[in-house]
Amino acid sequence: MSRRFDCLDDVWPAGLGRRLGAMLYDGLLLLALWIVIGAAHVAVTRLLLGLPAERVGLGAAQVWSLRALLALSALAFFTYFWTRGGMTLGMQAWRLRVQTLDGHAIGRRQALMRCLVGALAFLPLGLGHLWVLFDTERRSWSDLASGTRVVVLPRRR
Repeated sequence: MSRRFDCLDDVWPAGLGRRLGAMLYDGLLLLALWIVIGAAHVAVTRLLLGLPAERVGLGAAQVWSLRALLALSALAFFTYFWTRGGMTLGMQAWRLRVQTLDGHAIGRRQALMRCLVGALAFLPLGLGHLWVLFDTERRSWSDLASGTRVVVLPRRR
């Protein structure tokens, strides 16, 4: 059984501005993680595989392995934080939390669905994320697909 959050009466649906702020923060954190992964990928390519500098980044194996590492790291980043406490570091800064409709922590399947649909929601000019402006409960496509919602937490006193 997943953990149920408390103070559910004090939360309200998150609007677009807060969501975009948290996305920006998390995007910067993810960029830093990707830089480390990219550097490690280059180091492995150069040091362990012994490729000369002019051959780094050439070839389908190098390109696709790096892309896979970047995608998996993003998936792991969001899944880890969402299933642990419902908040990424960017969401903590903006006092946001993702939870089930009845106020429980989300599971791995829901987190994976949020990641996949959230990534696809950028393709039609971000319409999937802008959907919070049209939905009466301020849900994005990833919220609708995963059965979750993003709420604003009250200020601590």
